[in-house]
Amino acid sequence: MNGPSARAGDLDDAARRLKWNIEKSFRMSKSDLRARPIYHRKRDSIEAHLTIVFAALAVTRFIEDRTGWSIRKFVRTARRYRTVQIRAGQHILTAEDPLPPDLREILALIK
Repeated sequence: MNGPSARAGDLDDAARRLKWNIEKSFRMSKSDLRARPIYHRKRDSIEAHLTIVFAALAVTRFIEDRTGWSIRKFVRTARRYRTVQIRAGQHILTAEDPLPPDLREILALIK
């Protein structure tokens, strides 16, 4: 099939794929990042909230593209790692578990 109708069909398919990816991103964002609904009434608050949401989405996509991991897997793996800093007089002591090998490798890909 050639001509305008073929291009229109391609555009419809592309629009469907884009819509699906956007919906998938927002489903993932809310569940994996444990986000709760936020109710804003002022325009500045709404715009600030959307800016944060889209920034988080951009970071998510960057991590997924660089690592090949889903954001769910990345968050669950990274949550296992903890660091604690303790102030003792003039000194700060840092206690941390060694990075698991899989997390170390993935973080190297993100740098």
